[in-house]
Amino acid sequence: MSDTEQFDLDAYLQRIGWKGGRQADLPTLRGVHLAHALSIPFENLEPLSGTAPSLAPGDLMAKLVRGRRGGYCYEHNTLLRLALEGLGLGVSGLAGRVVLGAETVESRPRTHMMLRVEVPGDPQSYLADVGFGAAGALLQPVPLAVGEEFEGGGRRHRLVHLPHGGPLELWALQAYDRDTRDFVSQYAFTLEPFAAPDYEVFNWHIGTNPRSPFTHRAYLVRTTSERHLALDGARLVETRADGTVTERKLAEEAEARRVVAEEFGIAVPEGLTLLG
Repeated sequence: MSDTEQFDLDAYLQRIGWKGGRQADLPTLRGVHLAHALSIPFENLEPLSGTAPSLAPGDLMAKLVRGRRGGYCYEHNTLLRLALEGLGLGVSGLAGRVVLGAETVESRPRTHMMLRVEVPGDPQSYLADVGFGAAGALLQPVPLAVGEEFEGGGRRHRLVHLPHGGPLELWALQAYDRDTRDFVSQYAFTLEPFAAPDYEVFNWHIGTNPRSPFTHRAYLVRTTSERHLALDGARLVETRADGTVTERKLAEEAEARRVVAEEFGIAVPEGLTLLG
């Protein structure tokens, strides 16, 4: 069965609550991207249990769409790619190094998945990404253009070029930080296209490597128009739309499972321990 036959566009659009148009244009790209980002949570429960999640379209439909679960970048952006292609948009895969919190740009491998999107009749390419589990993530795609600031879903971003020794231009997505009142780099990437087998290798590494942070502690994110909620191990952090941040520590496993069920909409699989 082909990827197209395994993927159900109608069910996906119903899952994200998109009732707008299905034209292959920029308003549809922006609307579907935002609806996905606000509907499907980020979560790493498979890697936490020691397995890499399947990226097969049928399995993504079963888990993220019909099963109303979440996933991490490979799952989210593979699903979005299938949807955008089904809507008639041109899509290619990209890979980046997460530099948020890193000592240097080169200190982490290229393991984050993003998308480059082409809109028919539009000479501008766009960066799309619904799988970056951080408060600086994109809620709407941004043009692949250097220097301009873009606002989408209440967040401000820009793209810059970083110096490096490679033959291709190195881009960085930066998000505006209210605390520092400056733009902070989230990840760096080139425009070299990546294919499905590349992401299968990345996925296996991130999902099973004992040195991967996703195999050691629960990490879940849910974003709405009012707040960004993140569970990192036992630490629950809520960031409101006005920038107000509250934090508390979950003391017991039962409390953690209740929070994941009620706040993130995910039933924790039996036998999986969230707080280690």
